[in-house]
Amino acid sequence: MRIAFLGLGIMGSRMAANLSLAGHELTVWNRTAKTADEFAGEHPGVSVAATPREAAADVDVVFTMVVDGPQVRELLLGDAGAAAGARARADAEPGTVFVDCSTIGPEQARAIAAELRSEHNFDFLDAPVTGSAPRAQSGELVFMVGGEPETLERVRPALEAMGSLIVHAGEVGQGQTVKLINNGVAAINTVVVAQALLAATSQGADLDVLLEVMRSGSGGSRMVELKGSPMVTHNYTPVLFKLDHLLKDVRLCIEAVDASGGHFALAELAQDVLIQASDMGLGDEDFAALAAPLERDYGVRIGERPAGSDR
Repeated sequence: MRIAFLGLGIMGSRMAANLSLAGHELTVWNRTAKTADEFAGEHPGVSVAATPREAAADVDVVFTMVVDGPQVRELLLGDAGAAAGARARADAEPGTVFVDCSTIGPEQARAIAAELRSEHNFDFLDAPVTGSAPRAQSGELVFMVGGEPETLERVRPALEAMGSLIVHAGEVGQGQTVKLINNGVAAINTVVVAQALLAATSQGADLDVLLEVMRSGSGGSRMVELKGSPMVTHNYTPVLFKLDHLLKDVRLCIEAVDASGGHFALAELAQDVLIQASDMGLGDEDFAALAAPLERDYGVRIGERPAGSDR
């Protein structure tokens, strides 16, 4: 397939690399041109475009992988956006498909899809991903796709080059819904892990033993596996996902739930903790750093014997 990929960050660069390795004809664009040039230098056959509009010329699929909805809108519908250069649908030609893998919320996904359809007659899929940078590199991401099933089938070969599981979530916007609720649960679980480690610290428990038992027992979760040890060692070097990025996703999750008349109380609790951590200057750290405001409130540092403790 002929593919344009817009956004070569931590995840996007790895996703684009797998498209190239799978033999797709790839053109890339990145806001920092040097990044795109370096990517093309490392992946023979990849072309670099000066604008999203140029990248989208005569391609089958345009992928976007950026930070938020306003960026997606600008890259697709701005003056130099991809929609202005892409191939419109005609009687004998299906036209370019736009696939956004960013996390932007269901309302923004639906609005962008509607504008692409009404003004340009383009098909759109919201296809956010879950999985870490290593899984992006190994091509084992999970895609939650919202849009028409036949549109999904047209781009499935490209998605399969980047992911091990492609799930059709429903109409446009439902991929975002599933992704945001998943990340809301991840945030809640991370807060629970931090609170458990603080509870154990306050009693002088061996945290290595606790984590070993939790990993093997009913208290286990993906966040126990990923964030337990970083919290114990206070190593918040961002490996998978920055704290402010998770805060953005949780905010979008709560906004979407509230708009539908629902309520997600534990996600709101997690949001409060994330906001406090961000206000402490930890927004660019790994989201395991949400333990810091909890430590401050508890008056206990994970793994350190409480003052006056005999344990």
